[in-house]
Amino acid sequence: MNINSGRSRAALAALVASALAVTAIAQTGSTLAAASHVSVLVAAAPVEDEGVDCPVPALPDAGALPTDAKLPDPFTRIDGTRITSVADWRCRRQEIKKQAEKYVYGTKPARPATVTGTVSTSSITVNVTENGRSASFSASVSLPSGTGPFPAVVVYGGIADTATIRAAGAAVINYDPYAVGKEGTGRASKQGAFYTLYGSTSTTGLLQAWGWGVSRIIDVIEQSNGSVLKADATGVTGCSRFGKGAFVAGVFDQRIALTMPIESGSAGVPIFRGIPGEGAQSLSSAYGEQPWLGDGFGSFTSAPGRLPVDTHEMVAMVAPRGLFIMDNPHIANLGPKSASVAALGGAEVYKALGAGSNITYWSDVASGTHCANRSEWTAPLQQNIRKFLVKTGNDPGAIRIAGKAQGNLAEWRNWTTPTLTSGPSSPSPSVPTSPSASPSASPSAPGGSCAASITPGTVWGDRYNTSVTVTGSSTWTVTIDITAPQKVSTTWSGAFTWSNGGNTMTVKPNGSGNAFGFTTMTNGNSSARPRITSCTAA
Repeated sequence: MNINSGRSRAALAALVASALAVTAIAQTGSTLAAASHVSVLVAAAPVEDEGVDCPVPALPDAGALPTDAKLPDPFTRIDGTRITSVADWRCRRQEIKKQAEKYVYGTKPARPATVTGTVSTSSITVNVTENGRSASFSASVSLPSGTGPFPAVVVYGGIADTATIRAAGAAVINYDPYAVGKEGTGRASKQGAFYTLYGSTSTTGLLQAWGWGVSRIIDVIEQSNGSVLKADATGVTGCSRFGKGAFVAGVFDQRIALTMPIESGSAGVPIFRGIPGEGAQSLSSAYGEQPWLGDGFGSFTSAPGRLPVDTHEMVAMVAPRGLFIMDNPHIANLGPKSASVAALGGAEVYKALGAGSNITYWSDVASGTHCANRSEWTAPLQQNIRKFLVKTGNDPGAIRIAGKAQGNLAEWRNWTTPTLTSGPSSPSPSVPTSPSASPSASPSAPGGSCAASITPGTVWGDRYNTSVTVTGSSTWTVTIDITAPQKVSTTWSGAFTWSNGGNTMTVKPNGSGNAFGFTTMTNGNSSARPRITSCTAA
């Protein structure tokens, strides 16, 4: 990750460790320095929430929280212990997620019982059913030139440099967030597809509801046949209030490979603790203007120091995936100085995970017009899309902070960045590290008129993901054996039952299509891989 103040560029030294690029960031006053390095590409996760199985302690009510003017330490667990390994981050991230839901945005419900829809060259439709209630919404699609399937960027309200996005090789999904969560309503009378399902008095704010809508679009893309859009290469962007929404979408869905908020302002990227002193839109104004934030945030509008979480940790929740934050130093109301502190604080987690080259923050721009397409952002926008979505580039990220809006992380933290080991978690398991094996797909044993292929993925510390694709029938039963002591911890996109002490799984379709997957804990045996024993058509 290259760091520059204003338009100056310093000579940077190379630092490479264990084939991972680790950025060393130092900050004294207004001077920034960094070690440049080989760029690291980390794929998006195959599931919306990798930490769903992590235990999180009960969180206190707002009135019981202490006040601390400094930014919370992203590396310290709720119980006061610090994480020591890369593998620890997965469950530490889950703690931050639960805090962000309770105190800031409101709860993001898990994937609904039924999600169906269609993907064509011009549109996406989404149909959702949960607890006897149904809702639908749609989005238009604009493809780039060439032959698909294409990666895609979900553009909130169509406000972004869509021409550059398509020129870089990605499709544009024009998403109307108001169809999912409408502005102009009271907190007790919310409207839109999300609130049709979860109630007009839901305490979840619009930003989280809008992000939920993006997740359901990704569900439908995953279920499609893949001839139009790729299921594993989705980005999200938007400006102003839609920049807030794009940021939250990327924070809470780990399938999003590239998150690109633009000039998001209060309730977006800027640290909550910094907004009162900077003269940005006040927290009470942002909370009251629209129900963007969750109802629970009302306890903190005049006391952000009581928050046990802040937006530098939301930046960290995106790690190690791609993040490109675009900001405007010429509009103080947006809180650009506080946004730079959030980026610098979150970049410490990127650095600790060995993914320092995957974050870019850019406020060094000439024009002050809000939400304008800026020439300074064109090249990094193309580079990020090609790196994380098209997967033909590997340019390192950059920190380019305008001198007039440069925050000082040292003033806001009393914690240091640890050197995380690549060993097992202590005690919580794992985030992506370098692969320890490169297994290849193998065909299933024949059964009836269906066939299944299995592809174990990269080992992540003490676990790995496996994807299975079934062909020949839409009604099938697949049986898979797991070698002890390995155990499956998480499953998706199938109906799973277990036998043989949990070492044999039987999987049937659950309406999500002909592909499913699961996460396996190695438990000390990193060489064994799941084996398909049968595939039977109904």
